[in-house]
Amino acid sequence: MPVSPAYRPDPRVQQLGGEFADPVAAADFPMTTLRFRNDRAAASVGLDTLTDAEWIAHFGRFEPLPGNLPQPLAQRYHGHQFRVYNPDLGDGRGFTFAQMREAGTGRLLELGTKGSGQTPWSRAGDGRLTLKGGVRELLATAMLEALGVPTSRSFSLIETGEQLTRGDEPSPTRSAVLVRLSHSHVRFGSFQRHAFFQSAERVGQLVDHVVEVYYPELADAADRPTALLQAVIGRAARLTARWMTAGFVHGVLNTDNMNITGESFDYGPYRFLPRNDPNFTAAYFDSSGLYSFGRQPETVFWNLQQLAGTFTLVTDQAGLIEALNSFGPAYRTELATALLARLGLTSRSAEADVALANAAFRGLASGGERLRWEPFFFDWFTGDEARALASLRGDIYAGEAFAEFRGLLKGFERERPERLADPYFAAAEPQELLYEEIEAIWADIAERDDWTTLHAKLAAIETARTAYSLA
Repeated sequence: MPVSPAYRPDPRVQQLGGEFADPVAAADFPMTTLRFRNDRAAASVGLDTLTDAEWIAHFGRFEPLPGNLPQPLAQRYHGHQFRVYNPDLGDGRGFTFAQMREAGTGRLLELGTKGSGQTPWSRAGDGRLTLKGGVRELLATAMLEALGVPTSRSFSLIETGEQLTRGDEPSPTRSAVLVRLSHSHVRFGSFQRHAFFQSAERVGQLVDHVVEVYYPELADAADRPTALLQAVIGRAARLTARWMTAGFVHGVLNTDNMNITGESFDYGPYRFLPRNDPNFTAAYFDSSGLYSFGRQPETVFWNLQQLAGTFTLVTDQAGLIEALNSFGPAYRTELATALLARLGLTSRSAEADVALANAAFRGLASGGERLRWEPFFFDWFTGDEARALASLRGDIYAGEAFAEFRGLLKGFERERPERLADPYFAAAEPQELLYEEIEAIWADIAERDDWTTLHAKLAAIETARTAYSLA
């Protein structure tokens, strides 16, 4: 393969040994049709120079990348699923395929799969991914990145030519293998597995690995486990706040679906809010609303408590409790910061930032059916009141429910207001990703094998991303 100078392999996960992951082989798929390749993400790790044939060889048949893992590794982990402990987990339909350094930052990134075949942890499952599931994840990661949420990036989607049976959607249905680019796939559940077996040695080994690979600034900490927990809490608070300002409902916030670097990943029954509704759920099987939109901060904190519990094998509880107590204040600060970022405003003071955030959420709550979540942030981007009042929802913003928000807004400076000159902001409506549109995109693929709607939507989301982040 033509190796780019930016390609810097660094397969660190294999250093952990056999108690942490199992060597596996990918399935031999009957078909490998490339449906999506993320060249922007590929350029960040020096893989954009691959031809389509080489791409398929590596990400459809999983031939090893040069200087990287000689064989994929399926990670071992446990986890709480809807707060019920499950010791029968692990990478059941995916594996870690490669690790490399990110161009410009030097961060360690890794390529992981979904739908790549059975592993020792498949639990009688087929190890496959539906094509619809892959399409949904492409859309989720693109939209979340556009809205400033730390997320894995969909790197590759290849249709694999098998007919899958699923109980919760029309079957048989088409199959695919997805590759995602993430900072880490070490999960809260990775620690839980070794704590379950009361192995202080392995918990300590995993702490040291995570610190040395992902948090090297903590290498000299007197109490590495507590320092690591504190750092993970900070990342989790930021992620949760970004979910909330994006109006995103993950749907399955189990401890095996949260990682130690604070990235959102593994998108199953996710949803974006049509409008403000704290009780909105994403998963049809979440009958109690445990993972509803408004309960996500509580759930993340509960998951952090489970992670902290594993660290009691290797350090004293007092420091861990103190670290956990910092989540609430950290989340409130991050929520105000995230809201200002979404509105394109600069920080004024901690007190003023929180007051504006509270006023914004109160206004959103009072807006009714007409005030959808994403258009609010679009209309008010960079705090331009005249533009907001001239929008399709201007009469709502002019009302009493938004009086407090309008008044507080006057004290804030606009951050890079020149971004409003981008043609994206001349439209009457922003890009959204609501359930009905996702279903319509899939219908075009399922019924007519028409991929134009999907690629047009991804291009439109990319237009939004560049408009919001325009330097």
